[in-house]
Amino acid sequence: MFEKIKRLYEMGAWSEQRVREAVAKGIITAKEFTEITGKGLLGE
Repeated sequence: MFEKIKRLYEMGAWSEQRVREAVAKGIITAKEFTEITGKGLLGE
């Protein structure tokens, strides 16, 4: 799922908030969130 979410985020199909929701649902990890968005979960 990580690769698919990363691709969707990079294409603009998924927002940062949607990626955050994937973390909350346990689909990806916080580390993967940072890899995808370049930001920490706390907006760092």
